[in-house]
Amino acid sequence: MVLVLLLTALPVGWCGFKDFREALTFPGCVTGAALMLATLIMVVGIAAVVDCWVRGPISNFRVVALVGTGVALLTNILLALQTWNDGEIVRFKVLSLVLIVCSLSAVILVWRRLDEIPAPRRVAAALVISTAVAVANFGYQYLFQPYRRDATPLVQLAVGKAMLSADRKAFSVPVEIKLVNHSDIGFYVLGAEFHAMGEDVAVSPRDLALSKWREQAEKWAVSREKHPLTRREVYQPGKLVAAQPWIPAGNWIKANDESLTRTVVQLPSNTNFDKLTFYATLNLARKDRLVVEKFDDPQYSWKGFALPAWAKDKKEEEEDTIIQSSDMRENNAIDHYTRRARRVTTYWTFGQHGVTVAPAIVPEGEESRPLSEQMFREVVNRYGLIDVYAGPVEETLDEVKARR
Repeated sequence: MVLVLLLTALPVGWCGFKDFREALTFPGCVTGAALMLATLIMVVGIAAVVDCWVRGPISNFRVVALVGTGVALLTNILLALQTWNDGEIVRFKVLSLVLIVCSLSAVILVWRRLDEIPAPRRVAAALVISTAVAVANFGYQYLFQPYRRDATPLVQLAVGKAMLSADRKAFSVPVEIKLVNHSDIGFYVLGAEFHAMGEDVAVSPRDLALSKWREQAEKWAVSREKHPLTRREVYQPGKLVAAQPWIPAGNWIKANDESLTRTVVQLPSNTNFDKLTFYATLNLARKDRLVVEKFDDPQYSWKGFALPAWAKDKKEEEEDTIIQSSDMRENNAIDHYTRRARRVTTYWTFGQHGVTVAPAIVPEGEESRPLSEQMFREVVNRYGLIDVYAGPVEETLDEVKARR
């Protein structure tokens, strides 16, 4: 019985201490405090079991021993549920089942040694209340709280007054990118990209032939940019005129906060596009679901870094990719120790329409493993991965130049 209580109290106490200090949410800190309280009860139960073994039938601490072993049984059951639900390391799953059986045996042994339970109603009430509190906290922390609500920041684009250069050979278009986070949840920035496209508009005086329109509709299905759906506007692919990150990867967005980024798109004065179209994208991870460390030095596909098959462009032309990776840890100590270590990796793929940022969170050593749709959804839901898109914001070139 002492061994069972020790094997339960030591890891539970350590996880409780880690969660109490480092949990990412208030319920996580409460869980840490509850685990430390359970550890204290089990330590007192160890002392009671030793007293019962030394003093035998004359010991007055048999009820305390029963409470300690009962708390150990309840704790092991809840840990087994959490480990089998989210844990990945088999030895911890097996250990949780072994501890349940052993702690149940300890409860039965102590129960059989009891001649009479003093104040049985009070003891029963204490056990029922502690069980209800533990189950309620477990359900709220691990079942309800992570999925109770979604939070998505808002990105807004505003095009300012264009400015002509001193030599009148170029003009600059300022663009303000405003990030608004009205939720009480913070976010890690995995990638943030802004790009502008120059586009020409051609309109046919009559409807396009059905075969021609269908051909253009097929192009629209695989295009990242806005595409006309009418039968008279002739689709012409835009040309990339500016692209850059607008928030450094690795930064984080505070809860209930706003930020403003101002960038400038420069174009030669003889630019003759019909319109300019502006886009901004933002790739985030919820700050209450994981901790992202500092990103390592980037790797480059053109220097021989092997890309996973799912990250490679399916087109014939080869596109360059920059890879950034960072260590991460789970949002609670139990998952941190019972799940395999993971890394956050972002793939910045450069193409004709700016940069595509694809974040991935996979166990170490499985970066090249194909990601099924189910696996992708599980990762997105577990870690709160969010993609935010702003645009297209369209301005005719005449409007832009008129504001110079």
